[in-house]
Amino acid sequence: MNLVNHFLIAMPSMVDPNFSKTLTYICEHNANGALGIIVNRPIDMDMANLFERVAIQLKEENDNGLIASPFAGMPIYFGGPVQINRGFVLHRPAGVWQATLKVTPEIALTSSRDILLSMGESGEPANAIITLGHAGWAAGQLEWELGQNTWLTVNADPKIIFDLPPEERFQAAIRLLGFDLAHLSSVAGHA
Repeated sequence: MNLVNHFLIAMPSMVDPNFSKTLTYICEHNANGALGIIVNRPIDMDMANLFERVAIQLKEENDNGLIASPFAGMPIYFGGPVQINRGFVLHRPAGVWQATLKVTPEIALTSSRDILLSMGESGEPANAIITLGHAGWAAGQLEWELGQNTWLTVNADPKIIFDLPPEERFQAAIRLLGFDLAHLSSVAGHA
């Protein structure tokens, strides 16, 4: 099983407050475990605040000089409970950065400062969400959780991540499955 470029949709029975009602994008999944980014949980910080904290100017040039960046009001997200003091940028196009995990030919996860400098200077990559922290699973842990009916999985649609507001992403991912999550039982059946 390889869930790279899939969404994990938290089942209604999810009691862990870190993951209740979350949509997680899986960036890496192999024999050593899995790494994902929660993409629907904005925190009380926007990019302007974050860039100010890391001493990077957000700017955009036009014919009249400098104006405010379109990134300024975009939210920062809780990406998961692992390394919550570290920033991660989920973005497209993938590009070439110092510390990047290429998820697909178009989507990557970067954790190096050079991508923030580029976003501040040139606004690129334009399709990006920044998280503090990520979700992580040890070897076999995610597979076990799937067996416990903790998650639903579906192939990811980048439009849900990059084109929809965060409050619409969870339901949009559920619609990819073709049914209503409210009709699911939280109890597993075994024959």
